[in-house]
Amino acid sequence: MRIGLAGTGRIGAFHAATLAALDEVEQVVVTDVVPQSAARLAEEKGYSLAADLDELLSRVDGIVVTTSTSGHAPTLRAAVAAGVPTFCEKPVAATLDETVEMVKLVEASDVSVHVGFQRRFDVGYRRARDAVQTGELGFVHTVRANTHDQSPPPADYLPTSGGLFRDCSVHDFDIIRFVTGREVASAFAVGANKGDPFFTEKGDIDTGAGVLTLDDGTLVVVSATRYNGGGHDVRMEVLGSAGTIGVGYDDSLAVRSAEPGVDYPRGPQKWSFMERFQPAYVAELTAFCDVVAGRIASPCTVSDALQAFRVAEACERSRETGRATALEEIGGAA
Repeated sequence: MRIGLAGTGRIGAFHAATLAALDEVEQVVVTDVVPQSAARLAEEKGYSLAADLDELLSRVDGIVVTTSTSGHAPTLRAAVAAGVPTFCEKPVAATLDETVEMVKLVEASDVSVHVGFQRRFDVGYRRARDAVQTGELGFVHTVRANTHDQSPPPADYLPTSGGLFRDCSVHDFDIIRFVTGREVASAFAVGANKGDPFFTEKGDIDTGAGVLTLDDGTLVVVSATRYNGGGHDVRMEVLGSAGTIGVGYDDSLAVRSAEPGVDYPRGPQKWSFMERFQPAYVAELTAFCDVVAGRIASPCTVSDALQAFRVAEACERSRETGRATALEEIGGAA
């Protein structure tokens, strides 16, 4: 099959290389609103080049959207109009209202759309999900989830990021739903800045934490930071009446033990999300090929993306108001 890629920045180039290595993908076709970027990548890697999005959509069986956030919704609209199965990196839109609009658009069509929450394809998170579903852990009472970036993004990224909860913690919000099979009922969140001043200047935070209550009473503690010098650290613990399971606890764990005689973890640490989740990205795009071929339904829908976005909105509202926010206060309920 021929797979198109719209957006040839860092994650776009990464996904293009993954696609090109899949047996089922015969050709990768790339385009970008900055033509030189797409031309350079096509020449370096031997991909086919499309002059613009219209040409791309006319030549491919499926499309992967890795533009800047502002380009996600317009590209998705064009792909749906063209009837082309689409993989879209999160978020599908920059605002809650536009995300709701995208859900209505996709659900009114017969186009399959797969949203890029790669943790759903990580073997550790899938093992944790199985442990919850089979009852191995008994009843689940507490979940801890964190996303700790090793270093902050550049200042010019912040205006389009949506803020720490929407940009970073939204992955935790999605995987919490995936692993537990429950919805978030309320959120209380706080944030702080102790790093570069551009976070404060842009109205963002570099560190955040939240307590979520799920619809069955399970408590979830979430934390995020842009400054984790020990390495890229993404983990989850699921605590139940009959046992506890942890995701992300291997020799790359970015935590040193303070206990004498303990040399675990032995390293090396991982330093980026692409390194941490490389196998999951391969599995995710392999699944997208199955979606394009009609073998499976989308494993992560636009509606799923909306529900994770609503939790991020609730956390941001809670941070701003200083009070817990019920998800029923946030538009777009399922």
